[in-house]
Amino acid sequence: MQLVFASHNAHKRDEVHTLMAEVWPSVDITGPHGDAPVEYGDAFVDNALIKARVGFADSGQPTIADDSGICADALDGAPGIHSARYSPSGDDADNVSLLLENMEGVSDRRAYFVCVAALVDADGELTIERRWYGTIAEAPRGAGGFGYDPVFIPDGQDHTAAEMTVSDKNRVSHRGQAFQALAGALIERYQGV
Repeated sequence: MQLVFASHNAHKRDEVHTLMAEVWPSVDITGPHGDAPVEYGDAFVDNALIKARVGFADSGQPTIADDSGICADALDGAPGIHSARYSPSGDDADNVSLLLENMEGVSDRRAYFVCVAALVDADGELTIERRWYGTIAEAPRGAGGFGYDPVFIPDGQDHTAAEMTVSDKNRVSHRGQAFQALAGALIERYQGV
């Protein structure tokens, strides 16, 4: 079974392929056929569906997508849906620096990652949302992962997501939970295809 993953983010594409292959070893995931659409939604689910709908329209193949980000309680949920474009440059290191700057002196460091995984195909649409709870560290730690991983400390841990092994992170992360659940749903949907 071949799916299009509607993302130009190579880190995400590799991660999603690994996640889904753990549940569905025969899945084949390709990149998008067209340009990245404008994400004009007001919520993660809106933007995930925008990407999946455009990917399906461009390719004619079942298309999966996600929208994800980090939400800090003390910042009223920011960066939220703007996580990838939080700083003017949109660079991971700049986004992390701006988050830490905005959290400076803040004692409530609770935060969570959100991932909405979406599918659009000829039979309709499906979305799955998962969250990963933790806190924002005072400074970046670790060389693994990407995005906000160096400043996210999962609940019950003393290390950041960037200090976790790939397999440990995939097992518990927001994206890991969402795409493994999506893979299970798609196996049922396409059983026998």
